[in-house]
Amino acid sequence: MALIKKIRQRTGLAIGVIAVGLIFFLIGGDILSPNSTLLGGGSNDVGEIAGESISYEEYIQKIEETKFAFQQNTGRTPSENEMYSLREQAWQALIVDRVFKTQYEALGLTVTDAELVDMVQGKNIIAELRQQLVNPETGEFDRMQLVTFLQSLENAPPEQKAFWAQQERLFADSRLRIKYDNILTTAEYATTAEGKLEYRMASTVADVDHLFIPFYVISDSAVAVTDNELKSYIKKHEAKFKVSDNADLQYVSFDLNPSGEDSTLVLSEIRRLTDELRASDSDSTFVLRNSEGQNPFMVYRPGDALPQTLVNNVENIAVGETYGPFLTNRSTYITHKVTEKFDGTPRIRASHILFGTNGLDEAGKVAVRFTAQNVLTEIQNGLDFASAAAQYGQDGTAQRGGDLGWFAKEDFVTEFAEAAYAAKSTGLINNLVETEYGFHIISVTELPKSETYKIATVELELAPTDATRNDVFRRADSFAANTSNAKEFEANAKAEGYRIIQANGVEPFSRNLNNLQNAREVIRWVFNDASVVKVSPVYELDNSYVVVLLTNKSEEGTASLEQVRQEVTAQVRNEKKAAMIVEKLKGKTTLEEMKAVFSTDASLDNTSDLRLNASVLPGVGFAPRAIGAIFGLKNSGEMTKPIHEDIGIVVAKLNNMVSPPEIADYTGYQRQLVMNSSQRASYMVMMALQDLAEVKDYRYKFF
Repeated sequence: MALIKKIRQRTGLAIGVIAVGLIFFLIGGDILSPNSTLLGGGSNDVGEIAGESISYEEYIQKIEETKFAFQQNTGRTPSENEMYSLREQAWQALIVDRVFKTQYEALGLTVTDAELVDMVQGKNIIAELRQQLVNPETGEFDRMQLVTFLQSLENAPPEQKAFWAQQERLFADSRLRIKYDNILTTAEYATTAEGKLEYRMASTVADVDHLFIPFYVISDSAVAVTDNELKSYIKKHEAKFKVSDNADLQYVSFDLNPSGEDSTLVLSEIRRLTDELRASDSDSTFVLRNSEGQNPFMVYRPGDALPQTLVNNVENIAVGETYGPFLTNRSTYITHKVTEKFDGTPRIRASHILFGTNGLDEAGKVAVRFTAQNVLTEIQNGLDFASAAAQYGQDGTAQRGGDLGWFAKEDFVTEFAEAAYAAKSTGLINNLVETEYGFHIISVTELPKSETYKIATVELELAPTDATRNDVFRRADSFAANTSNAKEFEANAKAEGYRIIQANGVEPFSRNLNNLQNAREVIRWVFNDASVVKVSPVYELDNSYVVVLLTNKSEEGTASLEQVRQEVTAQVRNEKKAAMIVEKLKGKTTLEEMKAVFSTDASLDNTSDLRLNASVLPGVGFAPRAIGAIFGLKNSGEMTKPIHEDIGIVVAKLNNMVSPPEIADYTGYQRQLVMNSSQRASYMVMMALQDLAEVKDYRYKFF
């Protein structure tokens, strides 16, 4: 709670409650699954991180923290799908805590109280905060909500104080991660030699004739492959055939589709609600009471995209009109009423590149200005703005090309806002803008807009009724009750006309069975309770009931021949075909002679502008080995040996090669190398640190 008192001493304070967005930033993307039941048995550990066991209790505590943050942020209890996401966030947060803590300490990275104050009430309020604390009437960021929240904390219940303490940690952790990622991306460097090589790769051009002989010139029946050869191939290439614990399943799906009667009922109801909404004098109250959608009454601020169902179906949107019902691709009926349209606070969209000057003396600021001016000149001469932002930007927007999104004039520091709003057209502002934070290069991407809409929406799901669901369940339950082994599974399915579907290589953390979503309960049964040829009870998924037969279960290691037979057979067969093709080419000295051996099945082509950095050979496809061999030729008229690519044999003849002249400056190529490396750096380091931590995940036994 120490930070609260410090902030209260400042005027114009603003503290936000933003949890889920920050967790997303810290750990990456969202993964969804339905199961929120916490079960387990055996060992009390859900995994290991860097050799440290993670107990079930510690994991549950982290889940509860994440869940509480979600509830505070959204005002509702998470759904089944969202609970899976929250559990995944909690697990990733534990990994991040352990993996990155030592990195931050080793680098001396810290976040001061002053930085936190600036993030929530200063000139650099975090985007998540601005987006979440919005006045529903104006659609704009509302500082008074922050003031009210902070003033209520002194007498707030313990759980709310605990929640705020968690927010302090999240604010600090998110800023630390930004600092760490910026260190990685800005530390990338390419030498002049690397830039020169990149230039040569892009500019060396060869004129080449190339013969392509696909493997299908020899029929599969002409090539005998034994199991011993297949096993030998797997042993020789074990790294290609590593598998985790997995299982092979068969299942019968009983689809839950709404009947004609169900559809008629929903359509009748949405039409009734549409008529009532049209006549309503209190649109927001009406849709909040009657809609099944998540956000039935919305304020669309300048720049916000209006609902697609409205835009796609209505050419001229009029205030007071009701449009619909429309059937969406989500199997819902939806009706919109445009309640109000007015001129709200104007908002503009822009991107920027910040060259920071905090803490610098005048000489330091002059040097930063010089650098910024040089970058501005490069952009004026054609350098892509987003690429420059990624390379030079010194704030969190660098990773998204400098994009600031839509913002009102009062949201930004005065000098910046006045420069952006003074623009008469989109594009680059051709002078640097200095603020208290440093020098900015600004590009206006959208001119100011002020149109604001209030739209009320009624949405009803087109779903099977209880009567339909009961009928489908009875059929599934009857099938499961009369099936106890693999033989009966096949016989009963055939007798009832049910289709048996295969799902092979299912892993312990899988969430789906082929195209069946949210099948986590089924997969937990497979890896915890099932035995081979055991038949499951009926499981209810999102849109179906399923009955499953476990046909095989394999442990982590090298794949068995049966698991990868088809893939390995193709590889071994192609190796034999390659040897047979090469044998047939012996004694042939020209590409034309070689082609004649295989008649119309082989193709002889010319590529006059093949570049050294290419990986695709026209008429062949992905052929890096062949291209490498071509540029290894020294003299015109020289031919490569037959080269084994994935889909056939390539033989090439060099007609001519043009090497590029030396140039005075390779910095453009160095910059491109740096940008490419910077975009991958954060992710690659994260993966490397997790590998070094040797994370072991046993959560599938519990969830």
